[in-house]
Amino acid sequence: MGGQHARASEDPAAGVYREAAALGAAAYAILLQIAEPGVGRGVRDHSDFAQRPVDRLRGTLVFVYALMFGTGAEAERVAGTVRRVHRHVVGPDYSAQDPELQVWVAATLYACNMHVHELVFGPMAPADKDAVYTASSVFATSLGCPRERWPATRADFERYWTEAVASIRVDDTARAVAGDLFHPANPAVRALVRVQRFLASGLLPAHVRDGFGLEWGPRHQRRFDRLVTVVRAVYPRLPTAVRTLPRDFYLRDMRRRFARADAGRRSGPPPPASGT
Repeated sequence: MGGQHARASEDPAAGVYREAAALGAAAYAILLQIAEPGVGRGVRDHSDFAQRPVDRLRGTLVFVYALMFGTGAEAERVAGTVRRVHRHVVGPDYSAQDPELQVWVAATLYACNMHVHELVFGPMAPADKDAVYTASSVFATSLGCPRERWPATRADFERYWTEAVASIRVDDTARAVAGDLFHPANPAVRALVRVQRFLASGLLPAHVRDGFGLEWGPRHQRRFDRLVTVVRAVYPRLPTAVRTLPRDFYLRDMRRRFARADAGRRSGPPPPASGT
């Protein structure tokens, strides 16, 4: 599939993060995130996957799209909102402001997106990979993580990632959170969640998949391989406007929400009711 890589103004990072195919990595990334005990406990205590999975996905997508495609002011506004929320995500043995956890979550966003992108489009050139990696550090640094905590080079990251993934031991908290994720309260999203579960099961390392108790065997692998073959053949040939629909939708939605919030602030509070 070489030569078919997406490009946005010749920016390799934009070419990766603009693609709708990245949505196939959603549950894959989430499961890796919550497999880190500090992240899993924070999500357990401060999130509601079962009630609002679509809202949770929207929040992650807006974060990624704002940082990669928004103006500087938009990126800071979104990141600032996340930082304010994270100040309250604290427990006896975790904090969302822990640089180690910030690096891990950012690492999953980068690595899972790259995995799916190369699965669909084929291997990227090393220089382009380096550019995507460098740009992706913003997923951690925008939340207050010191820049030096992000592995300095892509080679450093590969060592970090390999060791971190190999060390994963899925605990009961992570399995409980995954259970909420895969059993949403809203019947309308259950079919989508089943697709995400299947994709995550095929993308995860075997020991992580087994740790979550996700069923997988030769029949599942054959189905997954057939799906990948079809996507590789069809998806890169779709019009760019189709492949970037989620990005464009969520950026417009973000800007509408910002405009409504700004208009509300400008109008000020309602006048006091007249006395009787």
